[in-house]
Amino acid sequence: MTSLVVSDLVKGFGTKPVLTGVSFRVETGTLTAILGPSGSGKTTLLRVICGFERAEAGRIELDDEVVDDPTRFVPPERRRIGYVPQEGNLFPHLTVAGNVRFGLRRGADSRRRVAELLEMIGLADRARSYPHQLSGGQQQRVALARALAVQPRLVLLDEPFASLDASLRASVRADVARILRGAGATALLVTHDQDEALSMSDSVAVIRDGVIAQFDTPRAIYARPLDADLAHFVGDVNMLPGSFDGDAVTTVLGRLTLRDTPTAPAGTAATVMIRPEQLLLAPGRDRDPQACEVIDHEFYGHDAIVRLKPLHGTAEPTLVVRVRGGIDWPRGSVTTVTVDGPVVAWV
Repeated sequence: MTSLVVSDLVKGFGTKPVLTGVSFRVETGTLTAILGPSGSGKTTLLRVICGFERAEAGRIELDDEVVDDPTRFVPPERRRIGYVPQEGNLFPHLTVAGNVRFGLRRGADSRRRVAELLEMIGLADRARSYPHQLSGGQQQRVALARALAVQPRLVLLDEPFASLDASLRASVRADVARILRGAGATALLVTHDQDEALSMSDSVAVIRDGVIAQFDTPRAIYARPLDADLAHFVGDVNMLPGSFDGDAVTTVLGRLTLRDTPTAPAGTAATVMIRPEQLLLAPGRDRDPQACEVIDHEFYGHDAIVRLKPLHGTAEPTLVVRVRGGIDWPRGSVTTVTVDGPVVAWV
């Protein structure tokens, strides 16, 4: 069952177009990330879905009900959408329980609902605490519980982890994803952070130039981006020149198998995408065909980034390789490079 359908949505401000034909579907019980850089229209899209702004053209359906099109507009308070803003925006004068209860009718049912939600978010013992007594991560969990309290058709999360310390983000992301899935909620996460989008969601919609440039699973977005710009946006990447050669592509690193059916005849120039973790290193010698010189080594503990200069071929780019942190590749040493798995190439 589809919970949210957005069709050919158009919205601008004055003479400035922002959304120029956005279309996508969110299935019931799934978490979809809207991923895009600043200024790409993410916040405008969220505001139109909420009903804070009205679309100029197109249609929005929630559970098969049209809530915005040229002939119908359902106001925000009647859309049953839960909203989690960036800062949480808890009411400072209300306790944790009071914040979660906000919007519910008073009575035994509301008390039971609040108790269930506080148990779900792991804060049953903080019901009488005030927001200033909670950590940033705890405040976001309370904001999520408040959004879930009214049993919304859709939960919208607007950059919900941007204000958290880096050390907190990963754990709070995991908590929020667990809570949403445990509640069976349908959710839309708006973010510019690739890690958030890829790690939390069932589907990712990359917004670019006012439209959805690609909509797919996180794995497919990462492994099969539709073009080079999308490849760069969703993670570190090596781009090598090459040429199509049947079901493969020829590069300075040898003949590499293509992940998908070739898009051009043999001999056609290609841009080849290789992710850093696809490159495998071994000690080498200058005369080896895929010999490279280590020009930098950045240690991050759990892993490391090694930067290489190919020793054969002309005007080849620096290669970026992700390796285990415990392996040392000294600057100036020579390695051979092999590619693990198929690659993606575009004309």
